[in-house]
Amino acid sequence: METATTSTSSTTSSSPQPSDIDLANNATLRPIVEVAAELGFAADDIESYGKYKAKIAYETIERILSDKNKVRGKLILVSAITPTKAGEGKTTTSVGLAQALRKRGKGRGLKGGFKVSVALREPSMGPVFGQKGGGTGGGYSQLMPMDDINLHFNGDLHAIGAANNLLAALIDNHIHFGNALSIDQRAISFRRAMDMNDRSLRNLVQGLGGKANGIVRETGFDITAASEVMATLCLADSMANLRERLGNIVVAKSTAAAPVTAKQVDAAAAMAIILKDAIKPNLVQTLDGTPAFVHGGPFANIAHGTSSVLSGLLALYTSDYVVTEAGFGADLGLEKFCDIVANLRPELAPDAVVLVATVKALKLHGGVAEADLSKHDLPAIERGLCNLERHVANVQKFGVPAIVCVNKFAGDSEEELAHLLALCKTKGIDAITADVWAKGAEGALELADLVMAQTAKPSKFAPLYKLDAPIKEKLATVASAIYGAASVEYSNEALKELKWLDKNGYGNLPVCVAKTQYSFSDDPTLLGAPSGFKLNIRQLRLSAGAGFVVAITGEIMTMPGLPKKPASVVMELRDDGKIARFY
Repeated sequence: METATTSTSSTTSSSPQPSDIDLANNATLRPIVEVAAELGFAADDIESYGKYKAKIAYETIERILSDKNKVRGKLILVSAITPTKAGEGKTTTSVGLAQALRKRGKGRGLKGGFKVSVALREPSMGPVFGQKGGGTGGGYSQLMPMDDINLHFNGDLHAIGAANNLLAALIDNHIHFGNALSIDQRAISFRRAMDMNDRSLRNLVQGLGGKANGIVRETGFDITAASEVMATLCLADSMANLRERLGNIVVAKSTAAAPVTAKQVDAAAAMAIILKDAIKPNLVQTLDGTPAFVHGGPFANIAHGTSSVLSGLLALYTSDYVVTEAGFGADLGLEKFCDIVANLRPELAPDAVVLVATVKALKLHGGVAEADLSKHDLPAIERGLCNLERHVANVQKFGVPAIVCVNKFAGDSEEELAHLLALCKTKGIDAITADVWAKGAEGALELADLVMAQTAKPSKFAPLYKLDAPIKEKLATVASAIYGAASVEYSNEALKELKWLDKNGYGNLPVCVAKTQYSFSDDPTLLGAPSGFKLNIRQLRLSAGAGFVVAITGEIMTMPGLPKKPASVVMELRDDGKIARFY
């Protein structure tokens, strides 16, 4: 999950703002039973994990989703322009907008009030200890308890990793004991997973040390957030559907080139048992007590980048307004939300989109070096506006109104902010500033008003492509309409896999492009709004359990590495067990 940290986010105060961890340590939280009651949940509807965390009981999920009289709230999808490496504060903005909407609702009193929640992804410990630091927002717009959520939380990612690795072990065990399914040992596609960045695990040789230690073959690890089991859990809408999806995971090909599934190696039931609690959405709160569903954590540059279908549905049917987030820029998370999630579950179609932009990101796209982004530069903002315009146009292609939220950061001058808003106005773009890091709900009240006005209008949402279109056509549509590519080029390996997918009945699945988050193209150095380039697809991977085909482009990897100075090296634990420094 992407977030702006306290070291880079905005402040309008002359005195230093407390760090995120200090705010968290000194926060007075509402009992989770009280938070749940605000959305209409009784005490028996939740399973408490201590005082401030809970899961929604599965019986409650079934009751709500089967209710024929349930009323759907309005869904606001938060995305962003192409980000800098530090991120643009998209998670922080999502939390702040939800807080502001709730404040507006409470201000209308009991009769005219309304319920609000935010639905976000769970952070992965890989980025938490790596480059990004925390994934719970920042300042006065963060999720609580932030340290628990950023670390082990309620155990979901550990369960997903365990289920994933059980399947991997069962594949090797099946081969060890005779290989009755005739699995081609050179065509095993399923890999192990762990919730940590570790480049040394990308490519491995396993089974060394003799016959008793399994077969010798090349393999590797993916980060848990990029695993097919993560995507499968997040797209499942029931326990039965989860078990079915898990069984559909294609783990290998047989010697006759037929798909071999998790069901065939008798893994699905046991995997579902491991995930029986992980499938239940988690309920927490923001710093000001706004209800928050935090569940699932697929990366948007590798997987589909949104929180679980179940958490989204629960939020929609218990709230009048729901704020949710799509990872990275709109070319990644938002496109996948619209073409995968909402294509499969139309109830989750967004009623409005908020695009987070920053002055520093526009300067970057205007040609300013990262080291100089803090310098005053109006012409660079003008040059970088092309990136924002492309994203706005892309949102509109889905029939959804786009609202630009300029997230204020430290170092942004009032002149720069005013200049950006004026530029947006000349382009006919609805834009407004927000300062949620420093002000919480108060920093996004005008944004909340604009969002409510937009969502009052009927939505004309439509996915970009039809599911029955050929895979090549779907990829060409995304590449040209969203990225600005002139063509799509496939490696020989990708073309071979494409034929196999079509032959085996997987051609009607949506496509999930694994691509750099730093450019519309597959080249992270092409900033701004590039066009006329070739999108290079070097590999196609089937995620039959999740229900999509992953197209690997450029140099994107499914196991990130740690930076030169990981966030972990600055962390400190106090003697009383509280975290003194987190990121």
